[in-house]
Amino acid sequence: MVQVGIIGSGSCDEKLFSIAERIGEILAEKGCVIINGGLGGIMEASAKGASRKGGIVVGVLPTADKSRANSYVSVAIATNMGHARNMIIVHSSDALIAVGGGYGTVSEMAIALKEGRRVVAIEPPVVLPGLILAKSPEEAVEKVLEGFE
Repeated sequence: MVQVGIIGSGSCDEKLFSIAERIGEILAEKGCVIINGGLGGIMEASAKGASRKGGIVVGVLPTADKSRANSYVSVAIATNMGHARNMIIVHSSDALIAVGGGYGTVSEMAIALKEGRRVVAIEPPVVLPGLILAKSPEEAVEKVLEGFE
């Protein structure tokens, strides 16, 4: 089973929420496990989409409290590590998709690229060397799964 990290801000507009939700749906339909930060925004959207299609979502929380996970998370991992949990998300993912984002997303993208992970992004806050850009959820999933299927 391919484990795909979905990264992005804890709050987002409707457009990015819809994109992340669709990415979650498509990945679940393809039998992938979603790994994300377990909170709101892009994390909740991707979890909601995956959950709707019967997918598994692992939420790696920054706090010690599992109950903080959004209601679509299948497995909540309480780390009490704050932003350091980004390392767990990256290292547990075979490849990642970034949707929008802020400083936390940039750090996850940078770590993933440095570790040799494929990172596909839709509307990233910055374009880092090695980042693969996509314009739609379908294109992002196709690019992130290239070589895994």
